[in-house]
Parts: sequence; C-alpha cells; structure tokens
Amino acid sequence: MQDIPLPWLTGILVLLLALSGFFSSTETALMSINRYRLRHRAREGSSGAKAAEKLLEAPDRLIGLILVCNNFVNSAAAAIVTVISLQLGGEAYAAIGVGIFTVVLIIFGEVAPKTFGALYPERLALPAALIYRVLMKVLYPVVIATNVVANGVLRLLGISREKASATSLSREELRTVVAEASTVIPHRHQRMLMSILDLERIHVEDIMVPRNEIAGIDVTDEWEDILDQLRDSRHTRIPVYDGSLDELVGILHMKKVARLMARDEFDREQLVALARSREPYYVPEGTSLNTQLLNFQRQRRRVAFVVDEYGDVQGLVTLEDLLEEIVGEFTSDTSSLHKDVHKEKGGSFIVNAAASVRTLNRKMGWSLPTSGPRTLNGLIVEYLETIPEAGTSLRINDYAIDVLQTGENAVKTVRLKPIAPQVAQPGSERRG
Repeated sequence: MQDIPLPWLTGILVLLLALSGFFSSTETALMSINRYRLRHRAREGSSGAKAAEKLLEAPDRLIGLILVCNNFVNSAAAAIVTVISLQLGGEAYAAIGVGIFTVVLIIFGEVAPKTFGALYPERLALPAALIYRVLMKVLYPVVIATNVVANGVLRLLGISREKASATSLSREELRTVVAEASTVIPHRHQRMLMSILDLERIHVEDIMVPRNEIAGIDVTDEWEDILDQLRDSRHTRIPVYDGSLDELVGILHMKKVARLMARDEFDREQLVALARSREPYYVPEGTSLNTQLLNFQRQRRRVAFVVDEYGDVQGLVTLEDLLEEIVGEFTSDTSSLHKDVHKEKGGSFIVNAAASVRTLNRKMGWSLPTSGPRTLNGLIVEYLETIPEAGTSLRINDYAIDVLQTGENAVKTVRLKPIAPQVAQPGSERRG
C-alpha cells in the first residue's frame, strides 16, 4: 500500500468515508421507519418496501450485516489514514492523522448520517433495502456466523429473541397514534376513531335509558289510556309489561300496530300477541359496548334490557344509543336536549339532574367526569357525600353548579355554568 500514489489513497479514503456514512444512515433509517407505513407501501407494490419488510423480519441478521460492512469500511479507512500520514511525515504524523480522522469519522460517518437517517427514514431505507438484499446473499455465511456467536452471548445473559416484545400496538398506543394524526385525519373522523377505541371501556349501563325513564305499555292499564299512549308515542319499538318492568311481555313494533289500528282490528289480545311475538332481550350490567355491538349483530336485535345480578331491569339500551357513542348525534330531533337542558342568559343552563353525564357531555360539548356515577345527580351526591339541600353550591372540574330543587332523596334540578379553568395554587386540591 506504500507504493499507491497519494491522490489514489485520498480518493479511496473519501469513498470509504462515504460508505461509512451510508451504512450508518441506512441502519438508523431502517430501524426507525414506521412499520405500518412500510407495510402499506409494500402492499401498494413498492419493491423497496417489500425488501425492507423482508429484511426487518430478522433484524439481528440485518444489524449484523450492516455492522460487518461498516466495521470493515472503518477499519480500512483507518489503515489508509495511517499510510497517508506515514507518506506525509513519518511516524510522528500517524497519531495526529488518526486523531483527526476519528473526529471526521464521528461527524461525517456517524452523527450527521444517523441524524439524516432518523429525519428521513423512508427516503433512505427503501432504496438501501434493495442494496442490502444483494449484500445479504453475498455475505450470508459471514452474517450467520456472526449472529450465531452474538445470539449465544445474549442467551448466556438471559435474553432470547422469542421473548422479545411484539411490535403490535396496544389500545392506548393506538389512541396516541390517532390523537397525533390530526394533520391527516379530519377532526370528525378522528373523534369517531377515538370513540371506537373507547367502546371496550364503556359499558351498557353508562349509556342506557334508566328504568324510571323507559316509555312502555302496561297491559293492565285502561284500554283508552293504552291507545292514547300508542298514538302519542315517538318510538318505533315499545316495551310491553304486565304491571311492572320486571314482568316484561315483549317488544311491540308500531308498524304492525298501525296496520291493525287502521283496519280497526286492534284490541288487548292483539296487543299481547304482537308483543309476545318478539321476546325481550336481556343483557347483564358490565357488558362492554364493543361486546354489545357484536351481540346486537348476532341476535339481530335493536333493543336490549339491562339487568342486574338479581335479574331486575335497570334500564334499556338501543342500537341507536350505541351508534351515537361512535358517530355522535345523527338525528335532527333535539327534543331530548331541550327536555334536559334549558339555556339561560349569562351562559348558564338549567339542567335535569337525572340526565346522563355522558349524554350531557356529548350533546353540550362538556367534560364532566364520566369515571364515576352515570347521572348528574349521582355525580353531585358522590362529590358532596350527602344529599344536598336546595341552594347548595359546588364546583366540579370547571363547572359551577347550584342545586335548585331536591326531592325523593335525589337532586332534581341544578343550574350549571361552565367557568374558565384556573391554575391550581400550591397546596390547593379540587375534587372531581
């Protein structure tokens, strides 16, 4: 090597430094590339993405290949620097040359390339994968031998490839991905995706119509009262019971009732027969919305009664209620909102305390706590740990609440006003 002209040695050194930068940058790019985007590109037919995906199936082999090549290049470059230094000034220059080369290698062969690879992984990884695919075939025996030794050392340390964590995303990690994708996903779609991910954490009792609000037909009532109730009903399917909701007869479909009423053939016997043709469908408390959505699909049902551990009916949940948890309100009927919430001047609202907290949050855009009681009344009672008297004021999160009316061991009506959040002072504590 001493006989090689200095310009040639310099040229080879520059080439080796460039190769070192290539191996360093592409190693970082391949290890940091988004695996899900890579899979998408591979399915679109990108040859570079397919090669990268194949290489990353055995990352230990890929890293072994890159390190073998990179170390060979760096060692060759160090040797050439030594030769150049000897040609320029003898042994005294050798240490200086190696020292200068070390700094140059760190900057141009490691730090700068790896930074570039981390910033633009896809731009580097896909074309590099095609090159590494060829190198892997050429250097396969060397790579395998290196990996056998390296994996043996890892096993001695108690580390196994089989025990390595999978790259699949957990639910919380997927929530983070969706939350950070606001630049590419419309806000409404983003909200729907987050709601779908939340279905596993929300249960049927969180969205059900409470027992005392279920609009049903009692077959023991006067016939004229039943007819008036049917004429005034806004629901397509109505529960029919015998004296109590715990004695359900079935579900009455108004389409069939309307035909019989039009022909003046409808009587109490027909009412019971039609209701019994569709038996009530029961689901236990604690059923997640994700499970219930699948159950509705399997059972071909749209209405389910939520029962507790004793079999008593606690409420009613519909397919429409469940879908609204995903897509939000999709009907133009706002009567239920007006029934529970009335706006006042000054930005405050008169609210029915029996209203569901989740419904209020969804319809009003509020952020009342949903991890505890299901109704606003329950939230207030839990906060105060007693049933308050009219005139009691409290603050839950960023909402000022004044109790206006109580009765029957419950809060009936409150005035609620959203207030601007305040910075918590040291030592202060706020519940809710």
